[in-house]
Amino acid sequence: MQKEENKTQNNKQNQAKGQLLANWTFPEYIQYERSRRWYFWGGLTVSILVIWSLITLNILFAVIIILFSIILYSQGKKPPIDVGLKIFEDGIQIGSKFYKYKEINSFWMIYEPPEVKNLYLHLKTKIKPALIIPLEKQNPIRIRKILLKYVDEDLEKDEESLSEILGRRFKI
Repeated sequence: MQKEENKTQNNKQNQAKGQLLANWTFPEYIQYERSRRWYFWGGLTVSILVIWSLITLNILFAVIIILFSIILYSQGKKPPIDVGLKIFEDGIQIGSKFYKYKEINSFWMIYEPPEVKNLYLHLKTKIKPALIIPLEKQNPIRIRKILLKYVDEDLEKDEESLSEILGRRFKI
C-alpha cells in the first residue's frame, strides 16, 4: 500500500516537471580496479609526502594527505551508488536534485569511447560550477538534440580537464 502511494506521488511530481524526454542511471563515481602494486606505490607516495610535510613543518598538508588517503581507500572498498538522471521539458533531475534549465548556463559533451563518454552541465552557481555525468550507453546525438532545445551548447570545450585525465590515469 505504501509503495503504491509513493509511486503515485512520484508520478505527480514528474508530471509537474513536464514530459520525460530521457533517463538513465550512472554510478556516483568510477570504481577503479587497483592492484597491490598500485597500493604499494600509493602508500610510498603518501609516506614521502607526509615525511616531507613534517620536515618542512607543514602539519596541515600532512593532515590533508592522510585524510585524502583514508577517503580514497575507503571509497575503493564500497561499491558506488547508482544515480538516476531524468531529462524533462522543464529541467534535469539528478538523483533527488532538480535543476531548472534557467539554472544551467550551458552544456557540452566529450565523447571519445571507450574511455570518455561524458555530459557536462555548467551551472550558474559558483559553488558547483560543472556537473560531470557519464552518458553510459546513451546516444550522445539524441541527448544533444534534446538539450539544444533548452540550453546553450559550449562548443569551445572539447577536451577533458587535466584533473580528470590525471584522475583516470592514476585511478583516483
